[in-house]
Amino acid sequence: MEHDRSTLQQSDARGRGADSGEASVPGLLRVLCAGSAMAVALPLDGELLLGRGAASLGTDQDPRMSRSHAQVRYDGQRFWVTDQGSQNGTFVDGAPLVAGTPREAQRVIRMGDSLFIPCADVGPVARRGVVRTRDFVRGPAMQRLLDQVARTAEHGFTLHIHGESGTGKEGVARAFHERGPRASGPFVAVNCAAIPQGLAERLLFGARRGAFSGADDAEGYLQAADGGTLFLDEVAELELAVQAKLLRALETREVLPLGGSKPRKVDVRVCSAGNKDLRAQVASGRMREDLYFRLGRPEAGLPPLRRRPEEVPFLVERFLEELGARLPVHVGFHEACLLRAWPGNVRELRVEVRSAAQEALLHEAPRLEARHLSPTAGAVFGPPLAEPQVAPVATPGQAAPRGKPLDEAERARLEEALRAHGGNVAATARALGMHRTQLRRLLERHGLAGSGEG
Repeated sequence: MEHDRSTLQQSDARGRGADSGEASVPGLLRVLCAGSAMAVALPLDGELLLGRGAASLGTDQDPRMSRSHAQVRYDGQRFWVTDQGSQNGTFVDGAPLVAGTPREAQRVIRMGDSLFIPCADVGPVARRGVVRTRDFVRGPAMQRLLDQVARTAEHGFTLHIHGESGTGKEGVARAFHERGPRASGPFVAVNCAAIPQGLAERLLFGARRGAFSGADDAEGYLQAADGGTLFLDEVAELELAVQAKLLRALETREVLPLGGSKPRKVDVRVCSAGNKDLRAQVASGRMREDLYFRLGRPEAGLPPLRRRPEEVPFLVERFLEELGARLPVHVGFHEACLLRAWPGNVRELRVEVRSAAQEALLHEAPRLEARHLSPTAGAVFGPPLAEPQVAPVATPGQAAPRGKPLDEAERARLEEALRAHGGNVAATARALGMHRTQLRRLLERHGLAGSGEG
């Protein structure tokens, strides 16, 4: 699929901020219809009745949806789904609904072979859509980020990219290079965390014959990037002495190789990246403050994949195409992917989709199903936190019943997640890929408490 398909995101799927300062528009985001990825905004003014032939769904019709399939209502804070006695059922966050009984939807709604994401603001998708080409998938959040990166590049600034592992930092760095005045020059990417201890100085600045036993003349990464861009991933992993020499090279635009007596002029723009807060690295003594002020601003923050759910079905399609697997994908596989947090982000999703496809092909399965996805794939702490398949639910205006308790392993994962984020409920919920209201209910059922919403 080589054509662009315009079919979100610094906040999560239920709490997206308005794009360009416009008012938020609550609604549903349709991300799958009869096996095809899409991103179609369905504004919800109070309530919406969905089904085959519904005018709100336009020409994208799903034959496995009933004519009057389910009603979705937004009460100003939460989305409530009520199955209308559909033939193929309605699933909310992976659990089947009892016809006529409302249930709150947190992450994904399945009707027939269609998937919908409840969203506090569908405006960004209506304005920007998701762009899908052979090489990338970019939702509104990534598009906004790349607009910022392009402006930074055109003004000749340095750039620091902050984001979790696997979010696509190198791709953003390449976009920074391609939009800047040195686009015709080389792009040299260096993973500083992978440089063996003691070799960083030689690899970055080069060496002259005789500098050490067996040394020959060799240029370093800075010389190789002359006239272009040097991308330093995990820059704070460099030794402090090397950081000092790097800062001097950037300030003087001169590189002195190991064993050399005469510096060489270089014209290099630096783009750095990391998955840790550089200010915290400075405070802990792992990064020089003067280098931080040279590289740390401006900063572009990459949203993790769990906050860009509209991209997931497109990414699944793309990864299967890369594999050359002509394998139909069951709606349950896409649903399972949307219900997982993917701490390894796009990189992890790619590995697991390809692994699942290979598993299905090995056993000659007619289609790719959720059972082919590893139980631990995309989970932050072991298997995903499980909700009962059929649980007592609260209707709007009523207190939620407590339901049956979760098992001890899930309690332990909740405690571990809270500890890892200092007890902060909002940060823990983001890490687990759920809304903080859902997490608070789980904590209450276990008798656990968080410390804040920051």
